[in-house]
Amino acid sequence: MNEPSYPAARSVADWIEKRLAGNTIAFQHPDDAPRPDGVVIEEVISAAFWASLRREEGKAPKISIAFVPPEQVPRPLLFETRLPLDPNVLVRLAPAVERPGIHLGVWRYEGRLSVWGTTQSVPTWCFVLEVVAPGLLVVKYRKAAPTTKFANVAVLEGASVKFIEQQPEVASEAAAALASLLTFYSSAGHDESDHILVRLAISMRAHGRGGSLLVVPQGSDEWRNSIVVPISYSVKPPFSGVAASLHDPEALRLACDALAGATAVDGATVISDVFELLAFGVKISSRRGSPRVDRVLVTEPVEGVGEAIVEPSQLGNTRHLSAAQFVSEQRDAIALIASQDGRFTVFVWSQARAIVQAHRLEALLL
Repeated sequence: MNEPSYPAARSVADWIEKRLAGNTIAFQHPDDAPRPDGVVIEEVISAAFWASLRREEGKAPKISIAFVPPEQVPRPLLFETRLPLDPNVLVRLAPAVERPGIHLGVWRYEGRLSVWGTTQSVPTWCFVLEVVAPGLLVVKYRKAAPTTKFANVAVLEGASVKFIEQQPEVASEAAAALASLLTFYSSAGHDESDHILVRLAISMRAHGRGGSLLVVPQGSDEWRNSIVVPISYSVKPPFSGVAASLHDPEALRLACDALAGATAVDGATVISDVFELLAFGVKISSRRGSPRVDRVLVTEPVEGVGEAIVEPSQLGNTRHLSAAQFVSEQRDAIALIASQDGRFTVFVWSQARAIVQAHRLEALLL
């Protein structure tokens, strides 16, 4: 590869190599994926980064690269002639592998990394590099069976690098519906992410329009005291499409996508803590006599990023300001906010800290 160096690739490779060397659980089983060394990690990241900045027929490439030999995956699609791991090659192949679940297989042959074909399955602990957008890359690994999901390890965006790190267990007095989402946050995405709110968060972020989702206690109308009436799109009786689909994975996916789609409408979407749709297109309004929220505790599961108390305006646009105000008034509710630029924040009231907490999740949802 004749491209200039990508400095972030070296720092990420060193960090991941050290983490893998200290992991006493990974790469112990014969069926586990091979352990990549720092050279492999750096070369894969560099090739993917330069490929991400190019276009194929005017479109930015979306690619997933898995470091694994073809002998270790079921039913590999093998190229008759292996291809060099080169940005030009990756860009040309991108249209064929841009759909979720398809990986370009890469392995070292005669001292050089080559693309051997594609696979739709990778072994546990497999090193995967995903091109999400121009200059935006995510380093992942395949989690242990029976799940087929991946855990994010690092997020690279140009010269910026975020190393994902587990956080102390997050305590909250909010609705029980939040428990699994906070576990997902505290574990830096390493715990199973099939919970409904995680699915909704991923789908909200994916539609790219930005949106607000308010989760309120079932059977309570208290939330109506913090919104503008009349409501543009009120649902009566509450629609329980998600709850009715819990035992059918495909129907559940469609129900979650439909519910997340409502958040693209201007205003907030309101659901109960048993995932009933109550209203959408809702305008949040401060309750009469309620003090304005002037500080929020912000956390993010990223190495070197500690807690910070900031003004709500520093978090984003009016969606964030309204969400912080709503949670401050409706302390048994939570708010999930997706920004058009990809940021994702969960607001919850902490009784113990007497403050609105804002958990930044976007690094886990890529």
